[in-house]
Amino acid sequence: MKHLVSIDDISEAEAIQILDLAESMADVNSREIKKLPTLRGKTIVNLFYENSTRTRISFELAAKRLSADVINFAAATSSVSKGESLKDTAQTLEALGADAIVVRHPMSGSAHQLATRGWVAASIINAGDGSHEHPTQALLDAATMRQSFGLNVGSDLAGLRVLIVGDILHSRVARSNLLLLRKLGAIVEIAAPVTLTPVGFDSLGAEISHSFEDSLSRKPDVVMMLRVQKERMSGSYFPSAREYAASWSLSGQRLSLVQKNAIIMHPGPMNRGFEISSAASDDSRSRILDQVRNGLSVRMAVLHQCLTSGETK
Repeated sequence: MKHLVSIDDISEAEAIQILDLAESMADVNSREIKKLPTLRGKTIVNLFYENSTRTRISFELAAKRLSADVINFAAATSSVSKGESLKDTAQTLEALGADAIVVRHPMSGSAHQLATRGWVAASIINAGDGSHEHPTQALLDAATMRQSFGLNVGSDLAGLRVLIVGDILHSRVARSNLLLLRKLGAIVEIAAPVTLTPVGFDSLGAEISHSFEDSLSRKPDVVMMLRVQKERMSGSYFPSAREYAASWSLSGQRLSLVQKNAIIMHPGPMNRGFEISSAASDDSRSRILDQVRNGLSVRMAVLHQCLTSGETK
């Protein structure tokens, strides 16, 4: 495992190995000295062409926990603003000693190009490419599910029913989650307006619904809400924000329909009062902050696997 560009890059066994390693990495974050020497001497560059809080900081902390040197690259204040290509930027970073490049880019397929075109020899980790994929988010979500339901090391998610709700069409999180959760044996249903439902998701193994209430009646173990990504919308996908919230927000009566032993998730950032209410995000069943915490240990595990060939050091 040199790169992580897509969930399709890893097998079920490799995914479980990452989740198991992340669980052991989590112990490091509770120590007084939160360091492992695993990646000492390695240089990791966070190459972000889009704004990010959770993902960028999480990758930065993960690299530092493993004793790597970290460079944060903001495209807006770099030569990219002068027209430099992704290829030239990546090759410049590698010439300066980058062993791994964590890339977030608005264009789908950008991470795949870096990993497969032979432009650089560095490991490439996809931190989100357009509306395509966000594999480490899916892995941290799976880690949160295993943790929440007390599943043991080595466990998959067989039999777990996961409902993903909202702007599926523009969501790289939804795609990566669907691929990973199905790989781990979960039953995945997506619920969204017709206009925000991508063609072909049923061929990936998802159940499709256009009624939030009908989906909740099937008693999902996990309710994952998604942000409406207005920045990726070139047209009108629903009549108004008020109408969308009335039909698709997790609030009021819908929150009462969520099973008592189910969990509520959201990849963030949240638009409280729009796709999720404050009551839902702050509910005792919410695992939103656990997702953030698990993101650190999962990204430690991914960096470890990509830069050490999975060898324990």
